Amino acid sequence: MEKVLITGSNGLLGKYLVQLYSQQKEIRCIACSRGANRLKQTEGYVYEPVDFTSEEAFQTLVRKHRPQVIIHAGAMTQADDCERNKEACWNTNVTATEQIVKIANEVGAFLVFLSTDFVFDGLSGPYREEDLVNPVNYYGASKVAAERVVMQTAKNWAIVRTVLVYGLADDPKRGNIITWVRDNLRSGKNIKVVTDQWRTPTYAGDLAEACRLIAGKRAGGIFHISGEEMLTPFEMAQQVAKYYSLDAGLMIPVDADSFTQPAMRPAKTGFIIEKAKAVLGYQPISFNEGIRLLEQL
Repeated sequence: MEKVLITGSNGLLGKYLVQLYSQQKEIRCIACSRGANRLKQTEGYVYEPVDFTSEEAFQTLVRKHRPQVIIHAGAMTQADDCERNKEACWNTNVTATEQIVKIANEVGAFLVFLSTDFVFDGLSGPYREEDLVNPVNYYGASKVAAERVVMQTAKNWAIVRTVLVYGLADDPKRGNIITWVRDNLRSGKNIKVVTDQWRTPTYAGDLAEACRLIAGKRAGGIFHISGEEMLTPFEMAQQVAKYYSLDAGLMIPVDADSFTQPAMRPAKTGFIIEKAKAVLGYQPISFNEGIRLLEQL
C-alpha cells in the first residue's frame, strides 16, 4: 500500500488533499500539521502533530512511516506577514524545505512542492512554466529560493505553482473571496474591491486533484495549476453577487494602491495550463461552478 504524507494538513489545500486521499483505498494517508488536528473529518487517515520546521521531529515522522510520496503543502503564505517577519518566512519556506528534501531523498520519496504565482513580477501574465521568475515581495522571493532548493537537491520532485486558491476551510475564521463578498453584501455593507489586479483563481479541490495526479504519475518538473479564467477581484465579486442575487451596487471599484499593504502584489499573474492538461489530463472548473460547489459544501 502506497503511503502519502501531507504537510500543512490543517490548511485549506491540506484539508482537500486529506479528503481526496482518504477516499483512496489503495493509499495510506498520513497528515501532519502543527498542534492538534483541526479538520472536521477524522476518519480515513492518520494524523501526526508535527511541526515540519523542526528537522529532528519531521525526520522522525518520515522514518517512522517511510512514505513513497511527500506533498509539502505547508508554508507561510500571507505576503504581508512574510514582509513583516522575514526571518520566520525564510525559516518556514526555505530552511524547512531544505530539511524536507534531505529526508525525502533518504527514504526515496517523490516530493511534490507547492509554490505560487508570486514568483513572477506580474508584468507579462499569464505565465507558462518556463517563464523567468522575478518576485516583487519577500514571500515570492522565499518561494523562488525554495524552488531552487528542490530543483537542485531533490532526487525525485515536482513543483506545483498555483494562483489565488479558494475553497471552504474547516476553520470558520478563514474566509475566502466568495464568502467575504457574499456575507458583506447580505449584511448591506459597502465593500471596496480591486479592479487592477488579474488572476486565474483556483478551486482547492482542483489543486488537490492535480497534486494527486502528479504524485500518481510521478510526473516530474514544474506544473502551473489554476483555473482558466483571467479575472480581477472585482469581476469575481460581480459573479458572486449575481449568483446570490445580491446588490452589486454595494461594491466600490478601487485601484490596488488605495490599500496600504507591506508587501507589493504583482499586477497580472495567472497561468497558462496547457502542460497540465496535456500531461495530467487536468481540467479545472469555472469560477461560477466553484461558487456553486462552495454553496453545497
